[in-house]
Amino acid sequence: MYGFGIIGCGMISGFHARAIAALPNAELRSVQSRSEDNARRVADEYGCEWTTDLDQMLGRDDIDVVTVCTPSGAHMEPVIAAAEARKHVIVEKPLDISLARCDAMIEACAEAGVQLGGVFQSRFHETSALIRETLDSGRFGRLTLADATVKWWRDQAYYDDGGWKGTQALDGGGALMNQAIHAIDLIQWLMGPVSEIAAFTDTLAHERIDVEDTAVACMRFENGALGVIEGATSVHPGFLKKLEISGNKGSIILQEEDLTCWQFADENADDDRIREEFGERTTTGGGASDPTAISFEGHRRQFGVFLQALDDGEPTPLDGREARKAVEIILAIYQAAENRSVVSLPL
Repeated sequence: MYGFGIIGCGMISGFHARAIAALPNAELRSVQSRSEDNARRVADEYGCEWTTDLDQMLGRDDIDVVTVCTPSGAHMEPVIAAAEARKHVIVEKPLDISLARCDAMIEACAEAGVQLGGVFQSRFHETSALIRETLDSGRFGRLTLADATVKWWRDQAYYDDGGWKGTQALDGGGALMNQAIHAIDLIQWLMGPVSEIAAFTDTLAHERIDVEDTAVACMRFENGALGVIEGATSVHPGFLKKLEISGNKGSIILQEEDLTCWQFADENADDDRIREEFGERTTTGGGASDPTAISFEGHRRQFGVFLQALDDGEPTPLDGREARKAVEIILAIYQAAENRSVVSLPL
C-alpha cells in the first residue's frame, strides 16, 4: 500500500484525492496547505489528516508519494523539498512555468533517486492509446495536418477568485498554459516533436489579467506535417476540446475522449467496432465552461500507471522530461507572438 500526501488544497486537489481513493494499492494519509481552512476542508471530505507544515508532512514515514496541486508557478519549491525528503512526486500540469524551473525539478528528483511524474491524463484514455497505435502502424499514410482546438469559456469571476489565476507570476500564461496545455501535450505525444512555430496571442474578453485569453499558433512538426493550435477562454459558451489528425490515407477527430471521425482509405474489420465503441459517449462538459466539469478517471489511470512503474522499478512513462515538452511548446508560442517571428525548437 502506497501512502499519499497532497500538497495544495485548491480545486484540483479533490480530483487527486478521488483518484487515490479509487486505487486498491493507495491511501491518502495527509493533505497540506498554507490555508488551515482549505486543509481542514479537504481532510474532512476525504477522511485523512491535515497540516499547514510542509516539512511535517514530508517527514512522515508512512507517506511514499506526494502530489503537488499548488498554483502553477509554485510547483518547483515543494517538488524539490519532496525530493530531498525522498518522496516520489506527481505534479499537476503544467510541470512549472519556466524551463529553468522544470529542469531544477527534474535534476533534484534524479539526484534523490525518486520518480517525478507530470499530470497529463489525456494520454491515458483508451482512444488516445488507439490513435497512437494506429499512427505507429502507418495507416494514416503521409501525415499532413494536426490541429488542437480548445475554445473554452471562463468568466471574469474565475480569474478574480484565488488571486493567482491570470497572473504572469503564478499562472505563467493564460488559455495556453492553464487550459489548452492538455491538448498541446496530447498532439505532440501523438505527432512527435514540433520544429517551428508562428503565433498570435491577445487578451480580448477579460480584465485584470496579465496573460492571454485567446491564442492561435501554426506549427511544423519534425515529420513535415503542419498544424494549428487554438486556445481560448474567451469563447462563450465554450466547446469540447477537439483534436484532428489527417494524412493522405486517413483522418480521425477526437472530441474529448470520443472518436467522432475514424476514416481510412484501407477500411479493415475493426473499424466499424471502433466507431461503435468509441463514438460519441461524452458524459461530462470536459471543462469547456466549468473547470470542475471533468472526471477523475484520467487521474486514476495515470496514478495507477505511476504506481505500477514503482512496483516494477521502471521509470514512469510520463516523467518530468515528458511533462516539460508541452511547457516548451507553449513558451515558444509566447516568444513567437511577442516577437512576430517564427521560432525554432528546441528553445
